[in-house]
Amino acid sequence: MKTILITGGAGFIGSHVVRRFVKRYSDYRIINVDALTYAGNLENLKDIDQRPNYQFEKVDIVDANAVNALFEKYNPEGVIHLAAESHVDRSITDPLAFVRTNVLGTVNLLNAAKANWADNLGNKRFYHISTDEVYGTLGEEGLFMETTAYQPNSPYSASKASSDHFVRAYGETYELPYVVTNCSNNYGPNHFPEKLIPLFINNIVNMKPLPVYGDGNYTRDWLYVIDHARAIDLVYHEGLNGETYNIGGFNEWKNIDLVKVLCKLMDEKLGRPEGTSLGLITYVKDRPGHDRRYAIDATKINEELGWEPSVTFEEGLAETIDWYLSNDEWLQNVTSGEYQQYYNDQYGK
Repeated sequence: MKTILITGGAGFIGSHVVRRFVKRYSDYRIINVDALTYAGNLENLKDIDQRPNYQFEKVDIVDANAVNALFEKYNPEGVIHLAAESHVDRSITDPLAFVRTNVLGTVNLLNAAKANWADNLGNKRFYHISTDEVYGTLGEEGLFMETTAYQPNSPYSASKASSDHFVRAYGETYELPYVVTNCSNNYGPNHFPEKLIPLFINNIVNMKPLPVYGDGNYTRDWLYVIDHARAIDLVYHEGLNGETYNIGGFNEWKNIDLVKVLCKLMDEKLGRPEGTSLGLITYVKDRPGHDRRYAIDATKINEELGWEPSVTFEEGLAETIDWYLSNDEWLQNVTSGEYQQYYNDQYGK
């Protein structure tokens, strides 16, 4: 069986990628590698965790010896690298945590792949998933393209930019076969509620304030996570070595406009009078180094690989809300921290 290591596979995007590969490719052995930090949750994968082609390994990619042991144990043909610290606010508070995981962790994987694949690079692939935030910020016009110069403005985006550069450097220096994708903001089921959409869904349910940074006019391109998993599948199998592909939803929204749509949908689904949730909007002090606008030009992956989003934003948002409202136990577990104690008891040894 072809063996693929998927790092960060218990996280938000990673769990959707793991599920897709496990279900779609029965002749692949999928090894989910995750440290099970606060945002990693094996409940995300309970529907496929008994599949014969799936296996979980609790490993922190910061531990080089553990990463090397993984490669020796499984001898993988491919790596799909999603493991990362990803929350900008947390990076402002603790930049070194992002350096350790996003930079050192990536280099540990690259070193293990280089050593393990040294004698046969022909059918190998190191696929690194990154973010549009490495490009910095845009004005009112223009789009991020694969050729856009890097200009990261937060510790998070700086750490991801660094990891992107290391992947390319290993490709150039050691001829390691790689692909890189830079994606826009993801949304959808299983998202840890520190990010805007799941946080606001949870807060609306509980009638808590909806904290909007600054004037609320920060613009983001939104990508449904299941469409992102489709794109990752496509790039892994059909992307060209040494290439970068930008993945976006062709879907720009100002934060405040998105929040208003979310409030309207939530009031409808919860049976509350229209406008109830709008009253929860609270403008808060802006965060440092806040990028004004992100927007992805996904023409390359569309024209070269035939990928495009499968749902509109409104459709994806409605499906996302329905999932959270139908999975209250999951939401309560991740917000209470009870599942973290379980993992400490189960895997702490």
